[in-house]
Amino acid sequence: MPNLQGVRRRIKAVKNMRQITKSYKLVSASKLRRAQERVTASRPYARKMQEVLRNLVAAAPDFTSPLMEERTGNRTLLVLMTADKGLCGAFNANLIRAVQQYLTDHPNERVELVVIGRKGRDFFRRRNIPIRKEYVNVTSKTFGYEVAVEIAQDILNIYEGVATEEETLAVRPDRVCLVYAEFRSAISQIVRIEQLLPVGRQAGNEVGPAVMTAPPDYIYEQPPAEILGRLLPRFIETSVFQALLESVASEHGARMAAMDTASRNAGEVIAHLTLTMNRIRQAAITNEIIEVVSGAAAL
Repeated sequence: MPNLQGVRRRIKAVKNMRQITKSYKLVSASKLRRAQERVTASRPYARKMQEVLRNLVAAAPDFTSPLMEERTGNRTLLVLMTADKGLCGAFNANLIRAVQQYLTDHPNERVELVVIGRKGRDFFRRRNIPIRKEYVNVTSKTFGYEVAVEIAQDILNIYEGVATEEETLAVRPDRVCLVYAEFRSAISQIVRIEQLLPVGRQAGNEVGPAVMTAPPDYIYEQPPAEILGRLLPRFIETSVFQALLESVASEHGARMAAMDTASRNAGEVIAHLTLTMNRIRQAAITNEIIEVVSGAAAL
């Protein structure tokens, strides 16, 4: 039978752990509310950006750009967005598993990574997968649009074959894909792998529900090709920014749900240990009573 003092120590340790998980849950709930507001506010802008880009592409069918040219090579650059911290359930594991599944499904492709987040960087640093660029402590704090601009510019430089300071010879990837968690609710996050470059004639996937309407008849002050040339880099920046917002909201939602589950599990463990402690005490009292009665009967 377990020692009574040992059971009491375990109950105290589990109670302290439950206090920590409850605190994490409250902090994540507060951060989730702000992150969800940012995601909700940015989705209409990202959707309108895609709509305008589609209409401009339709208005300039002869327009060509290096960002829209399909390449026939087998080099792929995956932009993986994970968290800098743990304690968020299967959030990081699902994103890493999606990349591993992509590697399994495309054995003939030469895959390189741009990693945003400490967890993804630490995992793939120990594997034989080249990391072209890494960013840490980006999503662990409140960030602005300028962070997405910097990351998008680095991605464009890699895609166009511009060597970075760490590289002596730049190798151009043939396509760039975003790997991130799309925020649906506090308990639902969906891993997405979306092509970012080259920009197709459909301008990527839709953000949110799409409404089929006739394309508007724009009046252009500049030629559509000139506007489109300026809009393409902005579209890349907006896509990266939207993916970052979705990833941050998903991380806080996953952490809040994980800490809530951990708190409930800690309560169940405490209840079980308390029952065990009471049984030990009752057994000790029963033994003492038996000893007293046996001694009295012997007299």
